[in-house]
Amino acid sequence: MNNETLRPILKSQYHASLAMLKDAIEQCPDDLWFSKEPANAYWQVAYHAIFFAHLYLFPNQDAFQPWAEHVRNVQNEDGLAGPPEEGNPLPLLPEPYTKAQALAYWRICDDMVDSALDVMNLDDPQCGFFWYKFSKFEHQLVNLRHIQHHTAQLADRLRADRNVGVRWVGAKTVTGNS
Repeated sequence: MNNETLRPILKSQYHASLAMLKDAIEQCPDDLWFSKEPANAYWQVAYHAIFFAHLYLFPNQDAFQPWAEHVRNVQNEDGLAGPPEEGNPLPLLPEPYTKAQALAYWRICDDMVDSALDVMNLDDPQCGFFWYKFSKFEHQLVNLRHIQHHTAQLADRLRADRNVGVRWVGAKTVTGNS
C-alpha cells in the first residue's frame, strides 16, 4: 500500500482508539480516578496513554511540544512511576491530573492526528525515537497498540469496579471531531 492509502486508515484508527480512551476517561467516577488501588491510579494510566500518543505523533523527541499543563520537574513525567532514582531529589510523579485536565489534553492530541499524519514520512526507516529501532510506519502501529493496551486496562477497571463498559469504536471516519 502507498502512503495515500495508509494515511486515512491510520487517521481513522487513531481517532477510533482515542475515542475509546476518551469514553474510558469520561465514564470514570472521581473516586476511581484518584484511587491508588491498584498501584497505578486510573489518572496515571490515562495520562500515560495520552502523553505517549501525543509524543509519538511528532517526528522525533526534539520536535515534541508538551501540553501547556504538563509537569516536567518530576522523575516520571509520563505519569507511570518506575523505581525511584537513587539520589534524585525530584518527586517521583506529578500531582494527579484531574479528569478535566486529561480530557483537555486528550482534545489536543485528537485534534493533531490528521495534521501530524498528513506530513509524516511513513517511509522513513527510522521512527525518530532512539529507544525504538523500527520504521516510522511500524512506530505508528505500535502507538495505536499502546493506546488500546491502556484503554483496555481502564475499561477492565471500569467493568470490575462499576460494571460499566467502554463502547467499541471500529473506525472513525469523521476526522478531528471525536
